[in-house]
Amino acid sequence: MIIIAGLGNPGAKYEKHRHNIGFMAADRIADRWRFGPERARYQSVVREGEVQTSAGAIRVLLMKPQTYMNESGRAVGEAARFYKTPPGQIIVFHDEIDLAPGRFRMKTGGGAAGQNGVRSLISQLGPDFRRARMGIGHPGEKHLVQSHVLSDFHKAEQPWLEALLDACADALPFALAGDDDRYQAEVLRLAPAPKFSPRQAARGED
Repeated sequence: MIIIAGLGNPGAKYEKHRHNIGFMAADRIADRWRFGPERARYQSVVREGEVQTSAGAIRVLLMKPQTYMNESGRAVGEAARFYKTPPGQIIVFHDEIDLAPGRFRMKTGGGAAGQNGVRSLISQLGPDFRRARMGIGHPGEKHLVQSHVLSDFHKAEQPWLEALLDACADALPFALAGDDDRYQAEVLRLAPAPKFSPRQAARGED
């Protein structure tokens, strides 16, 4: 069993926020691979399914923690302990302000880089889980970061956002087979990042 967790905040008022891009990725993956219905388990909304990979069919537990972002680790940690899933078989999709909008990077280990959901996960799992980092750009000033991540994606950002979500779902077999480098390359091939600056993205400019 591989655990995939998308990070975000529960509730309709947060649904379209940049901070919820991890939830968006989880939903797109579940729909693309026709996972089972939503259930409430492990302080999360979960769906289960199988994905065909070069290594055969891989069973996946897909999680959207309902603990709010800052306590995501409690939910994922509970599921990891139940299934005895090691960190190397846990993939976490989350927003990353230090990546330009639409950029995508896979990373294993390291610090939280200011992402409170990742910090919570480290406290529960240690640092060695796999991070699918989805770029949302930086607003340019530190004091603007909170309002940036807790605001909706602009209309001008929808094309790259939709392309990135689709690519993360379509290329998923590479990640589940353990080839994170190939997964990252395929996501970027399917969804090339747009040619604008993070500051432009924060203002919703083309």
